[in-house]
Amino acid sequence: MTADELSAAARSGSAPPDLPVALRALCLEASGDWNAAHEVAQADDGRDAAWVHAYLHRKEGDLGNAAYWYRQAGRPSGRGSFEDEWRAIAGELLGGAVRAR
Repeated sequence: MTADELSAAARSGSAPPDLPVALRALCLEASGDWNAAHEVAQADDGRDAAWVHAYLHRKEGDLGNAAYWYRQAGRPSGRGSFEDEWRAIAGELLGGAVRAR
């Protein structure tokens, strides 16, 4: 599955149910449920979830909080469009996820 396929599945409500936490949070955000995405990302203490958590706060406009979470994730702060960052995160995380195809 590619990042674009995951994005389309999330927007249509058909994202795979067994995704790792960080990808699940990304899908929730893509489907328009920022609050649920934030809850999922915040509940996990892994670096991948911290990266998604950072993205969520950047998108929210809370740049100070986003900067904290980018540091926790060991990632540079996002700078491009939200769509490009979403794709970059999803693409990298999918590279480490078990692919069904």
